[in-house]
Amino acid sequence: MRAIRCLALTFLWLLGLAAPALAGTARGVVFDDRNANGSRDAGEPGLPGVRVSNGLDVIATDTAGRYEIAIDDDTIVFVLKPRDWQTALDKLNLSRSYYIHKPAGSPDDEFQYRGVKPTGPLPDSIDFPLTHSPEPDRFSAIIMGDPQPGTRQQVRFYANDVVAELVDSTAMFGISMGDIVGDKLSLFGQVNAVQATVGVPWYNVLGNHDINYYSPDDKHSDETFERVYGPANYAFQYGAVHFVVLDNVFWKGYQGKDPAGEPKFGGYTGALNEDQLRFVANYLHDVSREELIVVCTHIPLPELSHWGEQHSTPQLGRLLELLSVFPHNLSLSAHTHVNRHHFVGPGGSEASASGAPHHHHNVATASGSWYRGPLDEQGFPVTTMADGAPNGYIMATFDGPVYRLRYKAARMPAEYQMAIHTPEVVPGSASGEAEVVVNVFNGNERSKVSMRVRGHADWITMRQDARVDPLYKKLRNADVAREPTDHTPLPKPSISTHIWVALLPADLPPGVHVLEVESTDMFGQTDRGIRLIEVD
Repeated sequence: MRAIRCLALTFLWLLGLAAPALAGTARGVVFDDRNANGSRDAGEPGLPGVRVSNGLDVIATDTAGRYEIAIDDDTIVFVLKPRDWQTALDKLNLSRSYYIHKPAGSPDDEFQYRGVKPTGPLPDSIDFPLTHSPEPDRFSAIIMGDPQPGTRQQVRFYANDVVAELVDSTAMFGISMGDIVGDKLSLFGQVNAVQATVGVPWYNVLGNHDINYYSPDDKHSDETFERVYGPANYAFQYGAVHFVVLDNVFWKGYQGKDPAGEPKFGGYTGALNEDQLRFVANYLHDVSREELIVVCTHIPLPELSHWGEQHSTPQLGRLLELLSVFPHNLSLSAHTHVNRHHFVGPGGSEASASGAPHHHHNVATASGSWYRGPLDEQGFPVTTMADGAPNGYIMATFDGPVYRLRYKAARMPAEYQMAIHTPEVVPGSASGEAEVVVNVFNGNERSKVSMRVRGHADWITMRQDARVDPLYKKLRNADVAREPTDHTPLPKPSISTHIWVALLPADLPPGVHVLEVESTDMFGQTDRGIRLIEVD
């Protein structure tokens, strides 16, 4: 126990923070809801050692399940879901293990979308039910980047292009990694109804398109999100994994109207504030170092070359200081509409306790390129992402503190993990000059990719080479040229970090040949692609 207290003090010393004084105290009980009716009945005991937070402090219930925690007039009190217990869920499978205390409500008179109604006086006891639900060490979760529909039609695209295949999934829960909607916050309800059909709890990260643009400051920009989902900063445990969800979108505020009467917005940057870092420190205080910490944000944590301040989080180093004492840690984001891995460190505070670099995965998006592109044979937009990866999601599998990430393209077989590009016809005399370009959608610097022409050569090691995907470039050029010309075309190609290249073997004989590509990722998952090439 002394070591844990010292660890907590070390966290706070690293942060250089002092606890602010809050105005009041919330009290209540966390109890075993044995009949799962949401109310505390006779014979339902309080649960000791369950942690409760106000978004800053983290305290544990006493032997009778009771807690007391400081609050002010703009506080959300919530339970930090422990292992083997499930928080109360509503009919849309959203967690309702929180109480919003805003006696005056949200200051949303001039907001485009409403926030929280006045909650009135603080209840004498704010009680939270939990139901016992044993959790295995091995489980999977759906990690969904940017659903981001801006219209009801796009909600339907999201529903049937992406979510329909997840109904009856074996995943234990899903997480939307921000940009749940595309600025139109009235669509939260429709998106929630779609995700509820999967039949598992669904957690949500706040994105830059989920905030109320008419908020004058960052503090109140998430009032609509809070009304629908509760706290924007929270954590929960499933199995041996702790998921820490943080709002890293800093809103610069509505700035009135310009001379033409049009609204002026200050925009946003990626950032974490002192209270959020303190919350992380307090949460990690009692976490076993043998368990996995997964930080979930919308905006990427590492700095992305040439992407700018809207696509990174300057406080990454301080966050990694808190994570560095844990051998097992991972972070996830979305936002950029490309699928990309980053390895931060090693060195100093940027390495985990094991000495390994921190792994950050900026995941594929459900909306792809914002539902753009020509319609396919089923009436869905092609919406390939600008790095050449199809729209889709990540299926994460956890086994104790060990994780494995698997890319899944929407409505495609699970085996569809790469796209192969070669010239349509290869002159036999110049086959050794013909380049093979392979986009391994979830590849990174730890992947191994090789190819062979069956019957004519041994395996050839392919070279990773960040460049534009040629198939995406061709698709985008055709989309720009198609009629009518009043649609929004696919975005310009971006450099893809998951491209591998090699030359075909020289002197291939005329005929049709089988080109085989094999990739093995950082988790040992091996995939194969086949393309037939014609040699003239």
